[in-house]
Amino acid sequence: MDKKVIQYTVACVSEFAASKNLTERQAFDYLCNHGAMDFLVEFYDVEHTLSFDDAVNDLTLVSQKNGGKIQ
Repeated sequence: MDKKVIQYTVACVSEFAASKNLTERQAFDYLCNHGAMDFLVEFYDVEHTLSFDDAVNDLTLVSQKNGGKIQ
């Protein structure tokens, strides 16, 4: 995996954790379990052009679509 993709996904997990009042580990596990990390890597080319707020929103929606309950 490209170093830029890794750095971006780490930043997104951190932003997601902060916005949802989770630890980074909790956020990472949640996003992995609900398909959002795969989404983030697959669509990196588009997602990294958006704001972190937009990325967090997308991660939330993808997770919810895959059974996640965090709003």
